[in-house]
Amino acid sequence: MLAYLLRRLWQMVPTLAGVVLLVFVLFKFFGGDPAEILGGLNASPEQIQAIREQLGLNEPWWVQLGIFVQQIASFDWGKSWATNESVANLFATRLPATLTVMVPILILDTLVALPIAMWVAVRRGSLADRTIMVITTVALSISFLVYIIVGQYVFGFQLGWFPVQGWSDSLLTNLLVYAPLPVLLAVLVGIAPQTRLYRSFLLDELGHDYVRTARAKGLPEGTVLFSHVLRNALIPILTNIGLALPGIFVGSFLIEVFFSIPGLGREVLLAVNRSDYPVIQAVTVYLAVLTMLINLGTDLLYKLVDPRVVLK
Repeated sequence: MLAYLLRRLWQMVPTLAGVVLLVFVLFKFFGGDPAEILGGLNASPEQIQAIREQLGLNEPWWVQLGIFVQQIASFDWGKSWATNESVANLFATRLPATLTVMVPILILDTLVALPIAMWVAVRRGSLADRTIMVITTVALSISFLVYIIVGQYVFGFQLGWFPVQGWSDSLLTNLLVYAPLPVLLAVLVGIAPQTRLYRSFLLDELGHDYVRTARAKGLPEGTVLFSHVLRNALIPILTNIGLALPGIFVGSFLIEVFFSIPGLGREVLLAVNRSDYPVIQAVTVYLAVLTMLINLGTDLLYKLVDPRVVLK
């Protein structure tokens, strides 16, 4: 296990180097001139040149690449060009709001969709199964933006159950007052694809010979489902959760914008609109590292879930 872990960590080095080089090349040679963007339309050539010198853009590209790598290694991304706020401080202050909303969404998506998927999988072809599949298909056909608009109108303006927008410095207040409505709407949207996906995983396992053997031995249906079927279906389920995990650290642009949540997702959207390169570069590299670490953690969980998995 330790040898596999060290080998995987070592393999991340060239992958991360490739990501860093790609990000640098895209922003350096294919993006707009940051000095002209910051200077605006009315800036004189002297002002634009002064901005270039201030940002180090007049240095050779290999020097700029070295500065970029140094920023990554030291976790010092500099300051936002738009707000002059430290990028590190931006991450530290925006990430908690994003996690306050996204972590409950991921947990509830899994905890709600998995039992429903198990319930309809063992009733394949029944009226309940067909009804759930029709409902999930219809839910998938509707844009998330429609859910947000209708949800805010019904639950916020008409019923008055939740505030439509707002945020506070208290974690408990955010969880109990401001987060429930966006979490509820996101879960209503998310359980549709998750239910269909988990149902397909479970149906695949239910069709194997070991399930028929377990039932022929007289094992209770609950034991067959939870001790055999679910355990063997956990690997693709963990894979799906692992793919979704990076998203909780970036946030949902729609949720954070429409509910005025000061999270990282809204900040990334603002950075893109402002051409705020330091923020965009930091998020890109940060997300790449996070994705690699989550993939590694998921691979290690495979061994925990199924001892037959061999880590090479």
